[in-house]
Amino acid sequence: MLPDDGVVVVLSGDVPLTQADTLQALITQCGGNQLALLTIDFADPTGYGRIVRQGDAVQAIVEQKDATDAQRQINEVYSGIMALPARLLKAWLTRLDNQNAQGEYYLTDVVKFAVADGVPVVAHKITDPVQVAGVNSPVQLAELERAHQLRQAHRLMEQGVRLKDPARFDLRGQLVCAQDVEIDVNCIFEGRVSLGEGVKIGANCVIANCSIEAGAVIHPFTLIDGEKLGVSVGAGALIGPFARLRPGAQLGAEVHIGNFVEVKNSTMAKGAKANHLAYLGDATVGERVNYGAGSITANYDGANKHRTVIEADVHIGSNCVLVAPVTIGAGGTVGGGSTITKSTEPGALSVARGKQISIANWARPQKQPKA
Repeated sequence: MLPDDGVVVVLSGDVPLTQADTLQALITQCGGNQLALLTIDFADPTGYGRIVRQGDAVQAIVEQKDATDAQRQINEVYSGIMALPARLLKAWLTRLDNQNAQGEYYLTDVVKFAVADGVPVVAHKITDPVQVAGVNSPVQLAELERAHQLRQAHRLMEQGVRLKDPARFDLRGQLVCAQDVEIDVNCIFEGRVSLGEGVKIGANCVIANCSIEAGAVIHPFTLIDGEKLGVSVGAGALIGPFARLRPGAQLGAEVHIGNFVEVKNSTMAKGAKANHLAYLGDATVGERVNYGAGSITANYDGANKHRTVIEADVHIGSNCVLVAPVTIGAGGTVGGGSTITKSTEPGALSVARGKQISIANWARPQKQPKA
């Protein structure tokens, strides 16, 4: 299926961390007319095919079980990665046989075919073992994952990002950082995340598919996941600790979202605050709104979602339920413990709760003595 004028690069499916510049150098050495091998020196080469040279020229790759005692002393090994002209590979593959100690067909036999046919065999030797390390167990997979994460951490720090501990950092997508970003330990970034200048991320945060603008602070143990809709956090906003921002949360500048507050598919304008134990779902929140502890938008009627509009400068007391669809007029106040089912006028005080009754000198029931 491959055109004769192309170069074939042979890779190993269980070797995940080979770098693009390494492969480009290997292709360059191939040049379209040579067999180029990716090699490395190992202090303990046990199990690897040895590179047998005559002077600088590569003569063969000898597998461990077929190697002589002298060949087993060779430290330069074949990584399993090669680049070679397609037209030559096609012919060499037809000449493979399984006449060896393991009764297997060795692709590495193409080296001796190249030598026999007068095709130069060259080696591109690297010094980084992680680039050729394979995965054969959960232990090796975890080790390579940590090596990969450490490389990503170092790359970010070279760009000026301050990581408290690069060994406790996980990037599972794309992270773009402006200047003076600080990230504490045990943070996980997924999908596409962008952090503006001076953003601070506290410890143990999970952040996915989100844009966080300059000067915002994400306090510890915050979960942000924008999924397909995305999440945006405005400049100078304060989020967390223990906050949750779900898809469609669009927070303006200087918004405060405190501990155990959840925001979903809602916009919050500049300076709006929900500092404690609250839920905002399918809501439009105006500037400088103060949203009380324990308050929720009841946005779902069992079949459909409805929107709540809270206009600018509204104060929502603690433990309120806003039953959507409903609009709280600008500058209005909702008394604590109220269940609001009808829209309110601007500037109005709205209270909807049972009348308080106090019975003087009331005696609590007493436990009856056991028989």
